[in-house]
Amino acid sequence: MDNIKLFIKEWVVPIVIAFIIALAINKFLFFKILVPTESMYPTIKPQDRIFVTRVYHPEKLKRGDIVVFYSDELHERLIKRLIGLPGDKIDIKDGTVYINGKKYDEPYVVNKDDYTSMESFIVPSGEYFFLGDNRPNSQDSRYWNYSYIKADKIEGKAIYIIFPFNRMGLLK
Repeated sequence: MDNIKLFIKEWVVPIVIAFIIALAINKFLFFKILVPTESMYPTIKPQDRIFVTRVYHPEKLKRGDIVVFYSDELHERLIKRLIGLPGDKIDIKDGTVYINGKKYDEPYVVNKDDYTSMESFIVPSGEYFFLGDNRPNSQDSRYWNYSYIKADKIEGKAIYIIFPFNRMGLLK
């Protein structure tokens, strides 16, 4: 009987506590995702595994952040670059993005396209506009039926590639 109590005290209790702590960290602090597509190439490649910090205040996100969110339209979790903040006017001419009338510098976009929007995208209050870095191969705000993602659908900010090991590092 004493052996059973000792086993529970020394093995079972620490394992249960560690499991509870791991669940709490995953639920409230950060989580891991596997990227399935090339929409963010070359910044993020297919099969990259990424740590994402939970976002509780989307209004603190900055233009250029790489964000994970849930698309109600596509019924899936996506990862894209935040381009438009609430109130922004986005124009895209021959693949060049203009925000509030000024050309937006995007050094991370290596694969450009010649997309031109017929109308401006005006980002509603409490919503955001996203584009993939691999413009010719990204289903993003330009093509959705509803071009914006509500703040409550934003899950986190991608911060670190954890796998493959040769690509390990902070995302920019």
